[in-house]
Amino acid sequence: MGSTMDKAKGMGNEAVGNVKQGVGKMTGSERLQAEGKVQEIKGEAQQAKGEIKEQVKKAGNL
Repeated sequence: MGSTMDKAKGMGNEAVGNVKQGVGKMTGSERLQAEGKVQEIKGEAQQAKGEIKEQVKKAGNL
């Protein structure tokens, strides 16, 4: 998977995670809040992976 795809998937996961957390707070569901936090962190990690891939690719083109 390319760096752009990793970043896009990461942003999607982060957004869905934030929504889950919000719904969990509104409904009082600690489980949904926790799932949202996990998904948000997963998204952040995917974005970081995409950034690293991009930097490695740039370094290889020097």
